[in-house]
Amino acid sequence: MGTVAIIIRVMPESPDVDITRLKEEISRQVPAVRDIREEPIGFGLKALKVAALVNDAAGESDAVEAAIQKIPGVERAEITEVTLT
Repeated sequence: MGTVAIIIRVMPESPDVDITRLKEEISRQVPAVRDIREEPIGFGLKALKVAALVNDAAGESDAVEAAIQKIPGVERAEITEVTLT
């Protein structure tokens, strides 16, 4: 079993969501997270690109995605990339 890097695109509920607070909350609740970057979408809305390292066991990446999805202020979280490390 190896380790994979996953990139998850996180969309906040609205432009009014405090992005700094949201990044802190994601880092606090999901220990697998290694990096979070902002990506401008338009009209003041920013998405977050979250990089995490997880085991390539079945369900590990889905569990991280689900954990982020449950955080208040997150409208949607979806895995956009998976690569071996």
